[in-house]
Parts: sequence; structure tokens; C-alpha cells
Amino acid sequence: MADEAGAVWAPKLREAAPRGLCTDCGISRTGDPKACGRACQFIRPDYPVLEATVHGRPRDSDRPDEMHFGPFRRMLRATLAPAREGAQWTGIATRLAERLLETGAVDAVLTMAPDPADRWRPVPVLVTQPAGMAQVRGMRMGYAPLLALLEPARAAGHRRLAIIGIPCQVYALRAIERELGFERLYVIGTPCSDNTTTERFHDFLALLEDDPDSITYLEFRADYQVELRYADGRSRTIPFLQLPISKLPPDFFPLTCRTCVDYTNVLADITVGYMGGQGEQWLLVRNASGEELVALLGEELHVATPGSAGKRAGAVKGFLANTERAAGGLPLRRMPDWLRPIVGWLMPRIGPRGLEFARARVEMKAVETVLHLRREEPRRMKHMIPGHVWALVAQYGLASKGGERRG
Repeated sequence: MADEAGAVWAPKLREAAPRGLCTDCGISRTGDPKACGRACQFIRPDYPVLEATVHGRPRDSDRPDEMHFGPFRRMLRATLAPAREGAQWTGIATRLAERLLETGAVDAVLTMAPDPADRWRPVPVLVTQPAGMAQVRGMRMGYAPLLALLEPARAAGHRRLAIIGIPCQVYALRAIERELGFERLYVIGTPCSDNTTTERFHDFLALLEDDPDSITYLEFRADYQVELRYADGRSRTIPFLQLPISKLPPDFFPLTCRTCVDYTNVLADITVGYMGGQGEQWLLVRNASGEELVALLGEELHVATPGSAGKRAGAVKGFLANTERAAGGLPLRRMPDWLRPIVGWLMPRIGPRGLEFARARVEMKAVETVLHLRREEPRRMKHMIPGHVWALVAQYGLASKGGERRG
């Protein structure tokens, strides 16, 4: 796949090596597939060491929110003005990469584009011209071997790269970064959780709409609504509690995504998400490179201090109980149909919002990790669960048992 101007290039990839607990970040498709053993987030992750390598220090338990979100210099509530057409939110992530190309700070950007035959299927691409970034806006759903393009990028002579990636891709990148030999890497991270295959995502869309092919946009918003947009210009929202989750198979989300401990992409230079944005985007500027990226946007970026409201404890306790009852399946909240619209109306008004919503979601992921690994892969717990996750779940009565925690 390549455009006529050569601004976007998707080289042919090797087949993936068979792996357990794999999200196909692309490392197994490189010339050294054995690098998975030292790079994978789901084998023996070492967040304190990599945080110190990337940011100059590991997360600090005495700094507010670092146990939840990882090391950062500052957090921002942000909007790009004008918003970019076709962007998932206002287009901050793609604009950052576009500016890096415009200024010559990088030779190419590694990111995801939609498959020409399926707008929801991610295809890893190298973008070499600023105009090419318009082709990669929006959300994809499915596994995407982004890091398989590191070798083609190097072979093409690119020495300064920007990478837009999700946590499992960014962790692996950071683990082998020193081996790659690039002069400069800028890492723009997006939060991620609960990925699934593109095929199963199409099944989910079919539960939402009689004509699922008409859906062009889907976003889980921080106001407890899912927003859908359509090819004819229509849009609608669905409260979380009214989603047809009970109709999905128990393994709709793979074990990797149910046990991911890095929702906020802590090893990126800057994380661009929405959880703490209260209707706007949420930026975690993590290091000097992240500050450099923010500066590139200048007056295009409108910023404010993130807000926080509500209390998360009740929501997280309810999630824990539902996850335990689900016995490895999806944590469904059982309630009468007549009550769902009422609770759906109340949640955006009295539930956790802003940073408290983000804290709640991170704690839910921590709870999920412990419960699902304990049920399905107990021998992996000692190596897969970092200390800060145990600290987050301790307040909800979850404690490590014999052999579950590193000494």
C-alpha cells in the first residue's frame, strides 16, 4: 500500500511467529523474532527500570497521581484549534507528528492507517510527508504489528523517527530502543485497553446497528456514552449501560488486554488521550521530549488544568464484584431494564469525572489484571504484575498470595 506521492508506505511484512499472550506488536515479524523474550510487556516487564531509562526516574509514590498514571511533568486538558476533520477528537496526536515532519525533526512517522478494504482494520505505515498524516486520522480496532516497520524504516535510510503507538507497542519499543541505532525517536502514546480482533469488532458493530457498514466513527467517551457517527452525517450516543455487552462472547477481549497494566502508556514521551479531559483531550507530558512536542503546536493548542469530580471507590468496588462473578467472562452489571436509563442519566452527573474517572479506570484495569491472571495464568502473576499494581488494588482488599509477587 502506497499513495501516489509516496507520502504513506506500507511495506510487506513477514508472518508473525506463534506466541502465547501476544498482541502482535510486530517484534516477532522482524529479523530477530527471539527479541520478544526481552521486549514483551506480557513476559517479564520491568517498569521501574524502563521508566528511569526513558524519563530519568521511575514513578514516585509521593507525587499525586503517579502511581496511577506513571511519571509525568504536567497534565493538561487540551483542544486543537481548529479541530482537524476526520480526527478521533480534535487531532492532537496526528498534528504533533505532522509538525515533526514539517519542521524536519523526523524523517518518517510510524503509525496506523485504515486498510483500503476495511476502515476499521489497522495497517502499519511509514508516513514521510506532512500531507500523508491526513490519511491516518481516526480510530482503528484490531492487532497491528507496528514495530515490524522498524527494519524497513532503517533500511530506507530513516534515522529520526516519530512513533504513534499503544502501550504494548511502546513498551516493546523502549525495551529494545538502544539496539535499534536510530539518531532520535519521538514517542507519541495513546491510552489503550480492551482491544479485540477486527472481525470481532465488526460483530460488535452489528449489535449496535442494522447497517453496521454505515458507521464511520465510534468512541467510548468519558461521559459514560458511546458516540457513533454515520456516513450520511448522522450521529447518536448510547449510554454505556445500554450497550449489548451481554451478547458478546466471554472471550471477546483477549487475556492480554484484560491483564494489561499500562492503560496510560507510561513510556511514551507524551500520552494523548481523553479519560481525564471531561469532553476535551487529556495530555500527560512526561519528559523533555514531551515538552518539545507540545511546544511545536504553539497557539494551535488551547490548554487548561484538568478537573476532577465524584468518587471512584463505589464504581471500582462494583466492578471488582462483577468481575469476580463473571468467572473469567465480561464483568456485566445486572440490573432491571427500567433502571438502566436512570442510572445512565445519573452516572455522568454524580459518578467519577475528569481525573477521578481516569483513576477509576486505571484501578479497574489493575483489578482485572489480578483476577484474570489468578484464574487463568496464575504462574505468570509473579512476573507480569508490577509492584504499583498491587498498591492500587490493596485498598479494595486484593492482596498477593504465596508465589504471586516478586520478592
